[in-house]
Amino acid sequence: MDPDLAILEVEEAMSKCVEYLQHEFAGVRTGKASPALIENIDVHVHAYGGVSKLKSLAVISSPEPRMLMVQPFDPATTKDIERAIRECKLGLNPAAADRSLRVPIPELSEERRREMVKLIKQLAEEAKVRLRAARKEGMDNAKKMKAANTLTEDGQKDFEDEVQNLTNKYSKKVDELAVAKEADLMKV
Repeated sequence: MDPDLAILEVEEAMSKCVEYLQHEFAGVRTGKASPALIENIDVHVHAYGGVSKLKSLAVISSPEPRMLMVQPFDPATTKDIERAIRECKLGLNPAAADRSLRVPIPELSEERRREMVKLIKQLAEEAKVRLRAARKEGMDNAKKMKAANTLTEDGQKDFEDEVQNLTNKYSKKVDELAVAKEADLMKV
């Protein structure tokens, strides 16, 4: 295995961890309307006989700071979409309006904000676990390359240092994302 390619693989794995965390954070409600809040809700569409993500069934926009507008591509799916939004764990109550749904985003209580902060910390810790797994894989690859004489002993040390630097870099990024999301959440 090529050491440069191995480092790229480790960095790509860590980058995907951070991207996934950003995606997860987008779904955590902060009291502001954001299409990302509901776009990945699974909707069981009876007319189609299957399950689809909301973003593939409708246009989701935020016409006001505390309101989402959902405009289904097929008006026959409106009831299924409304039911899915109502049943998701976000505590939202959509209202049918003409050929669309209006989804008001209620203010978060202090208790609910604290619960969301706990969720953010849990998601960040899960991301760090995935980063450590990618680090371990990188370190294992260094040992394998040393055993296969692809790397010298100094080369192995340099490789491991680079993997550790990547781990530190992405771990810091996870912390920064968590702090920013927490601050956003606690803003009233």
